[in-house]
Amino acid sequence: MASHRHSGPSSYRVGTMAEKLDCHYCRDSLQGKKYVQKDGHHCCLKCFDKFCANTCVECRKPIGADSKEVHYKNRYWHDTCFRCAKCLRSLANETFVAKDNKILCNKCTTREDSPKCKGCFKPIVAGDQNVEYKGTVWHKDCFTCSNCKQVIGTGSFFPKGEDFYCVTCHEAKFAKHCVKCNKAITSGGITYQDQPWHAECFVCVTCSKKLAGQRFTAVEDQYYCVDCYKNFVAKKCAGCKNPITGFGKGSSVVAYEGQSWHDYCFHCKKCSMNLANKRFVFHQEQVYCPDCAKKL
Repeated sequence: MASHRHSGPSSYRVGTMAEKLDCHYCRDSLQGKKYVQKDGHHCCLKCFDKFCANTCVECRKPIGADSKEVHYKNRYWHDTCFRCAKCLRSLANETFVAKDNKILCNKCTTREDSPKCKGCFKPIVAGDQNVEYKGTVWHKDCFTCSNCKQVIGTGSFFPKGEDFYCVTCHEAKFAKHCVKCNKAITSGGITYQDQPWHAECFVCVTCSKKLAGQRFTAVEDQYYCVDCYKNFVAKKCAGCKNPITGFGKGSSVVAYEGQSWHDYCFHCKKCSMNLANKRFVFHQEQVYCPDCAKKL
């Protein structure tokens, strides 16, 4: 594609014959008549149109000797037929652009080369406000929410397949809602036991410390950080009197008669033998191995 001016005049000359010459084709006398001289021959206007004239690529009729001719790259037009293929504006005295075998004015060339709006399919020309996403372009006012049809323009949006949603519609249709506050989770959410939470909502029920990424304990749908669980919830070991948390050493627990022990604290009162997973005797709130119990 390139911009051009029209080529110069055609390679023949029109005049009135003063000499006694005959038409090269029909042999009629040309004296006193208009004639055309081309390629060294003289002919009448009728024979010129029949044998010599170029054919207009637009109307497919001969371009007579009395007509104004425009030619470009071995193609010929009547000057009145040389028009923009889009807007039909006459280009006989204008610059033009040849593109894909079509003749266009400069204005239509600009529109032809402009990207097309995905919404209205019209060109987006210089000066138009537009939105571009992954190689596709819209006029700003054509970029709308697929659900509520309100203009998104240059605001925030969420893509979903071929559709686009404003923040409000996306939250209503797709976002998970926090089990504590029931508000949409747009970012930074966490999941525990298949239930969604805002990170700021998933906190210790006692001290409100955020539990995301931290060790915690769940008791009857209540969540505790390690410290609060130790201090306020965990049972105390009947042996060492420290909380039984289930964390780290001594995660196994021995329970009997309403009391609990770390497994490493469950030993004979007399000989200190560890009795976890072994037979034992419980006497006056104390634990004994069978041998020591016989000596009581």
